[in-house]
Amino acid sequence: MLRQMIRIRRFEERCVQLYSAEAIRGFLHLSIGEEAIAAGLLSVLEPDDAVVSTYREHGHALARGIPMDAVMAEMYGRTTGCSHGRGGSMHLFDGARRFYGGNAIVGGGLPVAVGLALADSLQGRNAVTVCLFGDGAVAEGEFHECLNLAALWRLPVLFACENNQYAMGTALRREHAVTDLSLRAASYGLASWPVDGMDAVAVAAAARRATESIRGGRGPCFLELRTYRFRAHSMYDADRYRDKAEIEQWKSRDPIPRLFAELRADGACGPDDQAALEAEVDAEIDAAVAAAEAAPLEPVTDLARHVYAETR
Repeated sequence: MLRQMIRIRRFEERCVQLYSAEAIRGFLHLSIGEEAIAAGLLSVLEPDDAVVSTYREHGHALARGIPMDAVMAEMYGRTTGCSHGRGGSMHLFDGARRFYGGNAIVGGGLPVAVGLALADSLQGRNAVTVCLFGDGAVAEGEFHECLNLAALWRLPVLFACENNQYAMGTALRREHAVTDLSLRAASYGLASWPVDGMDAVAVAAAARRATESIRGGRGPCFLELRTYRFRAHSMYDADRYRDKAEIEQWKSRDPIPRLFAELRADGACGPDDQAALEAEVDAEIDAAVAAAEAAPLEPVTDLARHVYAETR
């Protein structure tokens, strides 16, 4: 999990550099500070499980096993990207790994996840669909409709709310009368509990408990993963709605040094191990950038492809 968090952090930091150099265009939403959720939650999933994500999904895609060069190529809009250069930062997709994409619509992945879980249930597959979304999605109608339907039909869905305290620029306390989001989910009869989203080990333990319950036929679960994004909502965001002292307070709980300190205390890591991991990850990122820059753009003649289904 430490290696995975370092991969996600360094990948996104490189994306900031590339975006500033205009090598990456469009929108870019970073999950720096939230890496414990991707590393912890996705580490307990099986290959047949499904993942539905949001527009802040780089970490989810990498942790799910999508190769970094395919993700980076997608950031560049190249044909070797995981969405063939058509999706970009917000729409990573890999059907073979059952990663059903980012979604630019707040709450838009919730009905998709319920549909996938219903399909698995009808076909007798003992698979779990993990649906990741932010705290802003809890204010959307899809949230209530989907939780109600999943509970009513006992569908195998793990609803994972990445509560980073802000829906774009709106603080949680200014949007929700009840800020304990796990209680909101519990009102629909789901097993729900809050988790320290800055602790990868705690996230993995909670996810394991939830997926075991779902596979046991006890219906959907809800995790409120309490976390924080260290950077603005997107690269276009001036980030004037948060107090700097609040940001620094959350940075003191950074999940990467936290897990590294725990591993050192347990004797599982030595003082040079983190540097070695970072060097390994830097080399992986350099190779991914080089491959993306060398990959072709989609030819103009292909612009009408994927509009309608192709004859098989």
